[in-house]
Amino acid sequence: MDNLLKLQNGSDIRGIAVEGVEGESVNLTGEIANRIGQGFVTWLSKKTGKAAADLRIGVGNDSRITADAMKNGVMKGMASMGAVVYNCGLVSTPSMFMTIVFPETAFDGSIMITASHLPFNRNGLKFFDKDGGLESTDIKEILTVAQDCTVAECEKEAESFDSLSLYTASLCEKIKAGVNAEDFDHPLAGLHVVVDAGNGAGGFFAKRVLEELGADISGSQFLNPDGMFPNHIPNPENAQAMEAIKNAVLDNKADLGIIFDTDVDRMSAVLSDGSEINRDSIIAMMAAIIAKDYPGGTIVTDSVTSDRLTRFLEGELGMKQHRFKRGYKNVINESKRLNEEGIVSPLAIETSGHGALSENYFLDDGAYMAVKLLIAAALAKKEGKQLQFFVAKLEPEFESREYRMKLSGEDFKAYGQDVLKVFEERAKEQGITVAPNSYEGVRLAFASEEVKGWALLRLSLHDPLMPLNLEGEREGDCDKMVEIVRGLLTGFDQLAVI
Repeated sequence: MDNLLKLQNGSDIRGIAVEGVEGESVNLTGEIANRIGQGFVTWLSKKTGKAAADLRIGVGNDSRITADAMKNGVMKGMASMGAVVYNCGLVSTPSMFMTIVFPETAFDGSIMITASHLPFNRNGLKFFDKDGGLESTDIKEILTVAQDCTVAECEKEAESFDSLSLYTASLCEKIKAGVNAEDFDHPLAGLHVVVDAGNGAGGFFAKRVLEELGADISGSQFLNPDGMFPNHIPNPENAQAMEAIKNAVLDNKADLGIIFDTDVDRMSAVLSDGSEINRDSIIAMMAAIIAKDYPGGTIVTDSVTSDRLTRFLEGELGMKQHRFKRGYKNVINESKRLNEEGIVSPLAIETSGHGALSENYFLDDGAYMAVKLLIAAALAKKEGKQLQFFVAKLEPEFESREYRMKLSGEDFKAYGQDVLKVFEERAKEQGITVAPNSYEGVRLAFASEEVKGWALLRLSLHDPLMPLNLEGEREGDCDKMVEIVRGLLTGFDQLAVI
């Protein structure tokens, strides 16, 4: 029997769902999804204390070409256990969590069929219950149960449910209340906003939110769902994708451009002058927008943010930055932990564009982040300002690089940990400043006349890789840091040093 545990990807399930990429064999089929559905019902029944027949579960999907096969499989698996299953159709990942929140649905759990920005041949499943996205330990338990299940047939059809209409209505109401325009129902009148959905599931945002509220959406592109992603990878971290939305903004003389990933749990933006609001700047923008509501609040970020972002958050906004481990569940859980300890932390956000606000169930929701951005844009326009003023004092990036060094050997994680330990010891011996409280990897700080910037060496969450991130403040700084890092990594024969 297949080892289903290999499909776990942190707090999600991901696999190869269709042939088409050389060297990648299918390991996630509708039949396997059927067994996973049974595992989810078993897990949810245990957690809620409800009998399977009393569980109501929604299932949605993005635009992937294998969506129907995966969805039909998981729905049959759950229905065979007696659960009441609802087919929510083409939706966003965040909207599937909201089916648990909305009183009109109040589902016990939900599943999103998606593999985020991965290539067309991949697919996966994300799970939610009343506490949000499941943890990695929950996924392991579901897959362990599914491992012993056999494919089950069920004649009962899932009931179709238009959950996206509830979700879009909630976004519209949020914008109306936030702007409180004289024309209350058209708070975005006078704003020209282009959307790039990358042929994923986010096309709804242009017509059902922006245009509904009076915005001009001309120039919006790739709104139609197409699981082959023919135009560019639907990923706000991808340079080609950001270039596409930047060109759309400039060519159409728009006020703002918004780009989503495939399942709309991430977003980035482009301002009217072509400035890209992604990575450090999307964190800076969101923090600046909420700063007045959470004075002195702590922003939890992933580990690869720059020192210039820290200076902006703490020096300009008067907030605090708490760098933590990469992985959207990691930063969300850390922000939740801080709040439970009495430390106000309103935002958990990664440079990837995953952003979760305490005011929105700590749900990483690209559309909700776009809503916050649009409210800020509309209010700024009232005052004769543009969104640029929120991040005007964020220092410009000079040069940044990322290297992904391969690890060999069976126990690559143990070897990687040894590399980090020696790397840190050698750096301290040479008098190099090691940043305190590095929750992930070892971060070096350089502030001499010879070299200025920072370098972070870490171990990949899932792969046999050691990424190295660098940011220099002047020409030549990155080259100098590369040479320093090389010197600190001599003698590691299982690491392909740059």
